[in-house]
Order: sequence, then C-alpha cells, then structure tokens
Amino acid sequence: MSAIPCTANADLRAKIEKFSETLKLHAHELGDHGLGEEEFYNSGLFRGAIERIRGQYSASMQEKRDFLKTLLNTLEDDGLIQGWRSAGGANRHDYAVDLPSGRIAVIELKGCLDGNNTTIFQRPPHAHEFILWSVCTNPGADPLHNLWSGVHTRLSADIVERREQVDGLIVWDMVCGTVGRPCPKLVLRPERVTRLGPYNLPPPCIYTFPSTIPSPRNNPKPAPHAIQEMELLSLIAKKFGVEDDEVFSVELEVRYRGTDLERLTSISRAGTLQRQSAWTPIRRA
Repeated sequence: MSAIPCTANADLRAKIEKFSETLKLHAHELGDHGLGEEEFYNSGLFRGAIERIRGQYSASMQEKRDFLKTLLNTLEDDGLIQGWRSAGGANRHDYAVDLPSGRIAVIELKGCLDGNNTTIFQRPPHAHEFILWSVCTNPGADPLHNLWSGVHTRLSADIVERREQVDGLIVWDMVCGTVGRPCPKLVLRPERVTRLGPYNLPPPCIYTFPSTIPSPRNNPKPAPHAIQEMELLSLIAKKFGVEDDEVFSVELEVRYRGTDLERLTSISRAGTLQRQSAWTPIRRA
C-alpha cells in the first residue's frame, strides 16, 4: 500500500550522492578563479555558487508553466474546456479554467510539496473548484515524502486553521515516466503513455479532498469529494487514462484534546486505506 504509486529512484539518488561528493572534493580544480584549494573553500565561492544554482532552479517557473500550458491547450483544442487564462502575478493562484458547465476551476501551481511554498495560496471567491497542481522537476526527489509532507504536514493544518477550502490535488509533471522517475503505471502497460509535444506522460495521480472544511464541533469528519463531483478532475482523468481505482481520497478528521486542536489525515484508494497519520496537534504561530 502507498499514498502514491511512484517511489524514489534509488539508483539515481546513489549516483547523485556520489557525484555530489566528487564535486565537493574537486570543485577547486574547476574554473579560473585563481585560488588555491584552502583559499577556495574558505572564500565562500563554492557555497555561494551552489546557493545561486539552487536559487535559479527554485525561482524558474517557466518550465513548469510551459508544461501546464501544453496540457490546458490540449484540453481546449479537444473541446473539453471552454478556455483558460493566466491569473497574473498579482493573485495567489495561477490559472482559471472555464468548464463546459459554466463553472470555473482555479489552479494553483506548486513544486514538490515539501516546502513552505505549498501553503502560499488563496482561494478566490469566483472558484467553483480549487485545485493544487504539483510539478516537481527534481528527479532525485522522493515522491512519497513530498506528497505526505505536503498533504499532512502542511495542507491539512492550513485547511483547518485558515479555513481555506482545497478541493483536489494533481501530482503530475514532465519528469513522470522518465528514466529519472519511472512510473509503475507504465511498467506493465506502456501503451498507457500519452504523447503531447515534447512530453511522454503516464496517467496523472489525482487526489480528492474533503468536500467541506473540517470543524471539531459540527463537522469533524467531512466526506471527501467524489471525483464525479469535480468537473476538471473528471475530465483530466478521462482524457489521460486514469482508472477509477487509481483515484485517491484524502480524509481529514479533527478534534479538541484539551486545548489542542488535532487532525488525523488519511489517504485511501478504491476504499482501501493507504496511509494514515497519528493525531497531530495544529501548532499556531
């Protein structure tokens, strides 16, 4: 049982660790900085270069936006959505999608879910459906760690404490199904791949969230949405080959224990529990 089909690529992680050690040992031999070995490591040049590279990768959203643009354009070209538009930098969400029923789905684009950026969002009043979309471009990342860190550690506390309704989550990006992150869905059934532009994609991982915001006194354990209630998630699932028993449900239960507000996070698939937290206090800042 697992809350996500993907696992960390152990072979790639081992190669990354080995290469990083080689880089640390021989970094002073690279470039024309003119410093001796001791001077080089004492100068902060190596650490500064690493931090700059980390910042460039973290700050760059263009690759992620190109991925979403390709997918949304495909949905529009196929007549599955009426249209979509970027929300612009002034908003705490990224895209608005006009659905065939006239409803509006709003998408907030996220990274690997294991950082504090996961909780930076605001559901706009015009959203009938509010979806987070994780695009994790780091092939060395651990999908299970990232998912649980995002859903339980961050989102569950935020939904309860801030009372921000999140209806669903999509975990899907251009690294899925590549050598860097092999997808189990394609191992036995490679015909399930979807080819879109430069991407060869497995079916996405889709999670439905509680249909209302949990409250310890009058709504302690709201039922998750059925995917049929979620127009955008339903059409994405149908278009890209997600089978009924592959959809995950996230359930949040809350209670008071003394003065502490606690939550219990459960992730199920096809009615079978995949992972559950302990009762965890929400620590107010």
